[in-house]
Amino acid sequence: MKVITKNKKAHHEYFIKETYEAGIVLKGTEIKSIRAGKCNINEAYITLKNDELFIVSMHISKYKESSIFNHAEKRDRKLLMHKREILRLKKAQEQDGYTLIPLKLYFKSALVKVEVAIAQGKKTYDKRKTLKERDLKRRLKEVY
Repeated sequence: MKVITKNKKAHHEYFIKETYEAGIVLKGTEIKSIRAGKCNINEAYITLKNDELFIVSMHISKYKESSIFNHAEKRDRKLLMHKREILRLKKAQEQDGYTLIPLKLYFKSALVKVEVAIAQGKKTYDKRKTLKERDLKRRLKEVY
């Protein structure tokens, strides 16, 4: 498993409840750009349309070696999951305060996969508390 990109803000902005693995439908030029590492999921989120999952605002740069038939950089891309898992995610998203976000994009053998998380947004004081705990752990490691 080779990790391509991570959503670094996710653990700071959200409490992660559950994670799932999903496939993603991509075009040829998108795959080539991803292999070159030219993608970003920091602003991306996941929506449901007609009982199908789509990742929105995922940025994949245009492939520079391509001709005029290149892909749109921020188009909605379909995610592939089992129906049972989609229904679980749908129930979770309908609850107040919960959202679906991508945590990381990675290769599993030759296929690109997305790690999808059910997340709950943190308040400002929760973020401060998390930072204090992390800092305290770091200081304790230095001392001992």
